[in-house]
Amino acid sequence: MGHGGCAAVFFDVGNTLLYPFPSVSQVCEKILSKAGHARDLAAIDALMPLVDEYYEDRFRADDTFWTSEEATSEVWVGMYSLLCRNLGIEHEAEVLARAVYDEFGKSERWRAYSDVVPEFERLRAEGVRVGVISNWDRRLEGLLEGIGFGPLIDTVVCSAAVGLHKPDPRIFELACTRLGVDPSECVHVGDHFYSDILGARTAGLRAVLIDRKGGGIAPGVARIGGLDELRGVL
Repeated sequence: MGHGGCAAVFFDVGNTLLYPFPSVSQVCEKILSKAGHARDLAAIDALMPLVDEYYEDRFRADDTFWTSEEATSEVWVGMYSLLCRNLGIEHEAEVLARAVYDEFGKSERWRAYSDVVPEFERLRAEGVRVGVISNWDRRLEGLLEGIGFGPLIDTVVCSAAVGLHKPDPRIFELACTRLGVDPSECVHVGDHFYSDILGARTAGLRAVLIDRKGGGIAPGVARIGGLDELRGVL
């Protein structure tokens, strides 16, 4: 048993451990430009809320796409095709969208927040197991390896690889089973109230909401602004 009766801490990935580098808009700009479609970065930035809204609409309508590799990539291609069409690029929209999706499969397109490695090392030094539970495509494990997380993580449970997605309690239960720990002795940290907080709680884990941008309201939920604050709520 690790720190404060906690056997394992599981983490979400996007906006919790990693962020796109240098940014989604800049990666899109680079790919479009390479294909002969130079577009102003500000124009791409201005369309990002629309792209996010497309994702949220799909997620609300049927979040099970995260359990299938094919369906996951389809949603991402849909998001970036929408971006291309709104930038006046019609005939190559899907090809370019697929290129953006492929680009984000590379570890150099992601960076870890500065508090991640120190927190992983602290937890492990205290005998706490560290795991990842993420709604992601099958490229996740390779990404985490490429970023250098491999030796620091005890298990990676990726929705498309296991056919389960957050907030389904079974994905949290599977992660606990893999590490041989009881859900009641575990904590899950993530940035999405529905997927991370409700899902973890349903499975019997303690849940911590990470709000790196600040400003979110989540009454009755342990909330941190960064992983350096995690110790205080465990």
